[in-house]
Amino acid sequence: MTRHTTPTPTSASRTPSRLLALTSILTAVAAATTGCSGLLGSSKGSDSKGPIILGMDIPLSGSSADIGPYMRNGAQLAVDEINASGGVLGRKLQLQPEDDACDPKTAVAAADKLVAAGASVSVGGYCSGATLPTLPIFDKAKIPMIIPAANSNQLVAQHLKHVFLINGTGKQQAAAAIAWLTKDGAQKVAVMDDNTSYSKDIADLTYAQLGTAAGGPAKATEEAINPGESDYSPNVTSVLKSNPDYIYWTGYYQEGGLLIRQFRQAGYKGKFLVADGAVDPKLVQIAGAANAEGVYATMTQTPQTTPGAESWIASYKQKFGAEPGPYSTQSYDAVRVAAEAIKDAGSTDGGKVTAALEGLNGFKTFAGPLKFTSDHTLSNGGFVILVVKNGDFVLRDSLN
Repeated sequence: MTRHTTPTPTSASRTPSRLLALTSILTAVAAATTGCSGLLGSSKGSDSKGPIILGMDIPLSGSSADIGPYMRNGAQLAVDEINASGGVLGRKLQLQPEDDACDPKTAVAAADKLVAAGASVSVGGYCSGATLPTLPIFDKAKIPMIIPAANSNQLVAQHLKHVFLINGTGKQQAAAAIAWLTKDGAQKVAVMDDNTSYSKDIADLTYAQLGTAAGGPAKATEEAINPGESDYSPNVTSVLKSNPDYIYWTGYYQEGGLLIRQFRQAGYKGKFLVADGAVDPKLVQIAGAANAEGVYATMTQTPQTTPGAESWIASYKQKFGAEPGPYSTQSYDAVRVAAEAIKDAGSTDGGKVTAALEGLNGFKTFAGPLKFTSDHTLSNGGFVILVVKNGDFVLRDSLN
């Protein structure tokens, strides 16, 4: 394979899901809100008469700044609904977003700030590379993390007691990519990444599976780029020499848009598949509408492709005056899952809330009934295939 070992940047990733009737969600929200106040725990930043703080490290600046507001608003919608129904354990929830800029150093500073503020649960995490160094910070403080978007397998590999993913993993996304490439008749696939934890993770896992199944797609090449550049022609030329009929890009939308445009300008006629970090309207803007049309994506469902989410989307638009976007529903669910666990624990004590999270069984989320595996991930990643149609990402295949 041809892997360009360009300098390793630091940012990285995420991902969300399918399903359910909004009436079920709202019913579950109402059920998650009230609880027995007065059951006091003992850990730092926990039970008191003040609001229960939910910390949220998200990108509000930097190259992924478009995603942060989607996540913050989704989380805030859940907080407001729960508070309107009486709160949890007789206390209100308070969301405290902090900007991690998808940068590890900034993320560490943001995590330290949330710990100092007495956050009871963390419901953030978009870029895996920025989220990874915050794991030991929250874990040491015994603050459960319910990660709604970041999905690198390195997050799971830490085996930290207080870390949970309500998003599919990189391994699950790679499996979805192989399933789609096989189903769509791909013959020879090139895989490209940006050397971040999230992107490289999915790329390596996908590339390793190419050529291993009879009748399945074969390997073309694996190529890594150096993000932040404006000219990827050396990478484009290198990949085209391997004659792929399909290219899977596992990085983010900015470089993804540029690559698609530059591949088309170089005469590439094959298909593109992109990973969830590239699912953003700006991919289409950067690539150009004609170039982006027909680009496929591995993605957990967005609000717009989730069956039964119409009234939820209406509530979001009424409150924020804008459409929800990627990870809005996952962030909404992260808050609801946190509230449910605190209610079940009867306390904000980190150890008790973690035990309650491990005990959840069938709690309704947009991704379906929730029950964590032994490594605190979802048993089903919920990845589907989207396609750019008339400039928008729409559902193409549920992979069921």
